[in-house]
Amino acid sequence: LLGGGPAVAGVVDFPVEGSANPYMVGLYFTRVKLGNPAKEYFVQIDTGSDILWVACSPCTGCPTSSGLNIQLEFFNPDSSSTSSRIPCSDDRCTAALQTGEALCQPSDSPSSPCGYTFTYGDGSGTSGYYVSDTMYFDTVMGNEQTANSSASVVFGCSNSQSGDLMKTDRAVDGIFGFGQHELSVISQLYSLGVSPKTFSHCLKGSDNGGGILVLGEIVEPGLVFTPLVPSQPHYNLYLESIAVSGQKLPIDSSLFATSNTQGTIVDSGTTLVYLVDGAYDPFISAIAAAVSPSARSVVSKGTQCFVTSGSVDSSFPTATLYFKGGVAMTVKPENYLLQQATSDNNVLWCIGWQRSQGITILGDLVLKEKIFVYDLGNMRMGWADYDCVRCRSTSPPHRGRTST
Repeated sequence: LLGGGPAVAGVVDFPVEGSANPYMVGLYFTRVKLGNPAKEYFVQIDTGSDILWVACSPCTGCPTSSGLNIQLEFFNPDSSSTSSRIPCSDDRCTAALQTGEALCQPSDSPSSPCGYTFTYGDGSGTSGYYVSDTMYFDTVMGNEQTANSSASVVFGCSNSQSGDLMKTDRAVDGIFGFGQHELSVISQLYSLGVSPKTFSHCLKGSDNGGGILVLGEIVEPGLVFTPLVPSQPHYNLYLESIAVSGQKLPIDSSLFATSNTQGTIVDSGTTLVYLVDGAYDPFISAIAAAVSPSARSVVSKGTQCFVTSGSVDSSFPTATLYFKGGVAMTVKPENYLLQQATSDNNVLWCIGWQRSQGITILGDLVLKEKIFVYDLGNMRMGWADYDCVRCRSTSPPHRGRTST
């Protein structure tokens, strides 16, 4: 499955487009085929939420065009012969009510549609109702061939969007939540016996981006694993310490402990990295102290930046995040810097990590150029540094709607 690289013990293969660069795209997205007749929908890959939803017709606040050079599509359940609305009386709705992922009023009749309202970390929101319909996907066979498969899944049909979801510059058709709740597609396909309780991604870091997303495990010898924090709505890890140039920083590890108000989560739906307040200043100070003398320190719009004519790797230090079990995650300069401007031979690089209250979020900036394996069966997460350009998807080539 992966050219010149790791083998995949996986089943379902999704193509990936987009990038971690907020000045280019700032999100990674894939395509899902839904309904009968099947139509393709572009959806953001989001490991920080659970539900797959797409914009439905009619919709209030939904963009009708996108700056990503993709054609937006509205799902119409009435136009699909295999679509059915999920009523409040359905067991799947009842289960979702327990987790706050469904809405039914006491006054609703049992046949009333099972609704939802989600608010995301950036304040944007969406609401709609659940439907069941056919999802089509490419199943990876052992001989590098793909076979077409399908399954009936429950997903959201959104008829209202607010906040940044209304903007056209990065508009997609919906969000593909890869969380652990039973209504997430990964959980549904596992319970149907279609795919394992594992998924993996390798997100390219180059500006044209892309990568691969596999429901299954990417097998790579360099993978290291650390346990997931149990009973959490997100993919929480036990972050224990941070080092810059091999020197551990004087940060109280309790700042990273998981509670209702703090913790460390992995979230592909977040573009940058958010570091808890008490760790932020020591991290920035250590980076600044270790920067090559040839790099000039400047502050731009309140952010620590550097002007350098040298290469990034020779001018800036490498950082390391240490997790439970002594497992290390390498943070190269490209994982904490954003290129802001170029003049002659000089490049302005700014710290892309943001200060956070309580929650540390590891977003696309640090996830890129690594294989990540979410092994939910064993409640652990693994990663390895990897040049994701070497990953080649088995999916058929993209037809005309490309993100550049």
